Amino acid sequence: MHLLVLMPDHLHILVLLQRDLDMKKVISNFKEMTSKKAHISWQPNFFDHRLRSGESFDEKAFYMRMNPVRNGLVAYPENWPYIWPTTNTARPAVAPYLP
Repeated sequence: MHLLVLMPDHLHILVLLQRDLDMKKVISNFKEMTSKKAHISWQPNFFDHRLRSGESFDEKAFYMRMNPVRNGLVAYPENWPYIWPTTNTARPAVAPYLP
């Protein structure tokens, strides 16, 4: 996981998955685990977006970090306490897009 932004009504996660993993199954397992351990009620579906060739990891991370600002919750993204990591150092260990 490179970046997580928890909002009052949704969650953004920037994660690198192995090609052979089924994203729907990973998300389903995550939701099941967190609903049991943290008593979170999730909506039945989710929206995913895979980084494609030409898309910038930094642009997506910036968009996610700015979500609390766009929603009027804080003036600056660094003021939002529900971001991990707390500093803007989310970088992929390997290229997020492998053709």
